[in-house]
Amino acid sequence: MSEAAGKRPPLFVWVVSDGKPGHVNQSRGLAEALARAVPVETHTLRALPAWRAWLALLLKRLPGDTLPRPDLIIGAGHSTHLTLLAARRARGGRSVVLMKPSLPRRCFDLCIVPEHDGIAEDARTLVTAGALNRIQPAAARDAGHGLILLGGISPHFEWDSDAIQVQIKGILARTPDMEWTLTTSRRTPADFLAQLPSSPKLTVIPHTATSPDWLPEQLARCGTVWVTPDSASMVFEALTAGAAVGVFDLPANPKSRVGQAIAQLADAQRITRFVHWCTHGKLHPNPHPLAEADRCAAWILDWLKKKT
Repeated sequence: MSEAAGKRPPLFVWVVSDGKPGHVNQSRGLAEALARAVPVETHTLRALPAWRAWLALLLKRLPGDTLPRPDLIIGAGHSTHLTLLAARRARGGRSVVLMKPSLPRRCFDLCIVPEHDGIAEDARTLVTAGALNRIQPAAARDAGHGLILLGGISPHFEWDSDAIQVQIKGILARTPDMEWTLTTSRRTPADFLAQLPSSPKLTVIPHTATSPDWLPEQLARCGTVWVTPDSASMVFEALTAGAAVGVFDLPANPKSRVGQAIAQLADAQRITRFVHWCTHGKLHPNPHPLAEADRCAAWILDWLKKKT
């Protein structure tokens, strides 16, 4: 939360949360980007169960009436949509949904949609490279420290634990002077870490042992990041941090838009596939980190300015 000294903040932001870390990360990323541009006061409102949200929408009443009247109401995740609309009807403000919504887009004031959702831009829709996040580029990096981020079972790629184990061993063998930190996700198979070879150069931290700020801190520190391709959000976080990004090889679902997005990043040389790294021995550099949350914040503020 930030305030101009002695003055009422010009922008009150409500974040509607479904409690899912990935969705909260997107909303907080946008709220923090807005706060970097203008004074902002942020409040978090828990998404209501569907029946309560419908009731709140019909009755034009919402829990949290003691909160300051919002200028913006932000939400990511399908279960936030009805609460977004109920909050706007009860307290005013502009609604901003951070995904392809389950309701018609015209129900919301603004939509911010990842490119892989296949939505075209218009006056009230902004298309972004990946989902928004809280990451900011770091000025200094440790070239001798790398990060390995593992996803797991997903509809977008065919997970193969043995193949990932082989690729991790290859990375460790070919980078003997580097220190590596590896973490998992909720989707990583439960027996994966037990099969992982021990190495003095590898520190393993399960996702259950990490705090919400752990990954941003690691990304700010590491010059090299390897990610499994199913973890598209972490690929975009690494690109936002400014790291050189390698992506493990897994078979993609040919119908998956996430798989197509990863392929486009590889074709544009924003990321490096494992097989390419094995052949050439280096990762593509990342001289122009993504800054999608800041771009979205500027777009929203410009839109609000035109509405006043």
